[in-house]
Amino acid sequence: MLGVLSGFSVVWAVILVGYFVGKKGILGEDGRSTLNRLTFFIASPALLFQTLAASDPLSVLGPLLWVALISALLIMFGYMLVTKWWLKRNPAERMVGAMSAATVNSANLGMPIAIYVLGDIGHAAPVILFQLAILTPLNLAMLEAATSKYPTTVRSIITQSLRNPMIASSFLGLIVAFTGIQIPALIADPIALLAGASIPAMLLAFGISLVDSRPLAKTALYNKDVVVASLFKLILHPVLAWAIAAFIFRLEGPLLLSAIVMASLPTAQNVYVNASRYGSAVQLSKDTVLITTLGAIPAMIVVAVLFQ
Repeated sequence: MLGVLSGFSVVWAVILVGYFVGKKGILGEDGRSTLNRLTFFIASPALLFQTLAASDPLSVLGPLLWVALISALLIMFGYMLVTKWWLKRNPAERMVGAMSAATVNSANLGMPIAIYVLGDIGHAAPVILFQLAILTPLNLAMLEAATSKYPTTVRSIITQSLRNPMIASSFLGLIVAFTGIQIPALIADPIALLAGASIPAMLLAFGISLVDSRPLAKTALYNKDVVVASLFKLILHPVLAWAIAAFIFRLEGPLLLSAIVMASLPTAQNVYVNASRYGSAVQLSKDTVLITTLGAIPAMIVVAVLFQ
């Protein structure tokens, strides 16, 4: 239990610093957008490259990765199906909602919780690898296609995706991991320095965005979307992960607990960063991140009590 609370306390401490910065106007009116651009174009690509380049892709291609992959894709498909005729959103808005429902905070929450709750950071590696190598590039490619002013073809999707710094850095990181290329310290050290700015900048930007923010305000456009995405994330995603892990892959003990805990993580802050970058359903992503980050605390405590 202490591990869950410890992981969340670190995240919320930085978010509260961001809120204070925004409340006092320390970074000016453009502080949030500047941090978002810093994260999207510089720091997060560096973090993606560094993480994937140092990974052992073959060692994490086990059942935990497949549970994460299948459950996330089913959650996205389910959200898109449920909201297609009911909420009548455009493709970009529905994609942001699906990302909010399926993308877990696997890095800055998943890693500390894997250490303190599961006792092994290796339990977080399959989920991190899946999201960095597959889910994030897929989501960003679909957002690129949905918001592009030009006709969308397979070639244009690939071209636009490769121009995206986070997708390009992910592929480069995987190439380094698979080939075993040794990155010289002259290059690796600056990348590591930039990567270190990603999570703090992301959390600070999110904290600034909470100034004068009222989740599920009566006048908000995406309240129904937020409720659906939050229910999918906090309830349906863990239940689906449990069913897949227990009945398809026959996982038990620590592996079963790991699969459920990882699926119980709240929506990742980078969904909000990506929504801000593409100017689509920003309030939807922001409110879902906030609600699920609060709701995931009791959710993961219940999971730990039931399965530990």
